[in-house]
Amino acid sequence: MTLALVRRGRHRLSYVVNVRPQPPHPYFENSGPIALAHRGFSLEGFENSMRAFAAAVDLGYRYVETDVHATADDVLVAFHDATLDRVTDGTGAIAQLPWSTVRQARIGGVEAIPPLEDLLGTWPELRVNIDVKAASAIAPTVRAIERTAAHDRICIASFSDARRRAVVRGLSKAVATSAGRSLTTSFYFASKAGMITRARRWLSEIHCLQMPRRAGGLQLVTPRVVSDAHTAGRQVHVWTVNTAEEMHRLLDLGVDGIVTDRADVLREVLIARNAWPTR
Repeated sequence: MTLALVRRGRHRLSYVVNVRPQPPHPYFENSGPIALAHRGFSLEGFENSMRAFAAAVDLGYRYVETDVHATADDVLVAFHDATLDRVTDGTGAIAQLPWSTVRQARIGGVEAIPPLEDLLGTWPELRVNIDVKAASAIAPTVRAIERTAAHDRICIASFSDARRRAVVRGLSKAVATSAGRSLTTSFYFASKAGMITRARRWLSEIHCLQMPRRAGGLQLVTPRVVSDAHTAGRQVHVWTVNTAEEMHRLLDLGVDGIVTDRADVLREVLIARNAWPTR
């Protein structure tokens, strides 16, 4: 629980109590703030590799964030970019390549690109935040979740609210969901304008907001935004936060989760605050 100073009207300031909401889905069952290891944890650049996910798990992480694309023959892989070029020794668009080609590429010249089902199957209790990067990944994402029966430990995210909705519609059981860019923007401006009822309505179809601290010159994560989201029973997760100073500042503000490339730093911050989850 935190106290936040919120502007109500032109001249009036008031303190509001921020109590961490517990959305009605098992994904959010956690004793404190949710710590999400962004693409796993690798200081060597092996993002979204099984080595990176294992490193996060070894640190005690219960949540990881990953991204998904589908190959030309519909194999769903945990990978951020649409092409292999930036982080692997391969080239080309994943959606235009068969799995037999994609599987030969090595992240950082060393690590294989994992199918999402390998990640879900290797750590059956690990909770996975999945950013669906392309329309071609929608049906393969549905199939991967159904085959692994991972519904209770998945949060579906996407910059596209339409993609997120399409995945949810295809599933046999509810998963946790976060707002896309359009829904997040609508909520932000409704909250900023003091249109609380409308702001809550924007969040009715999702469980949490996952957003950067700032975007396009706007300060998105404010005491008022956090308070209004909590009033609506929705959590606020912030990405991508890599310094201890910023982590402390956001946790003091009352955010419910932090996505970080520096899983080691966030772990130490939460330990210092007596907020690191115990198993």
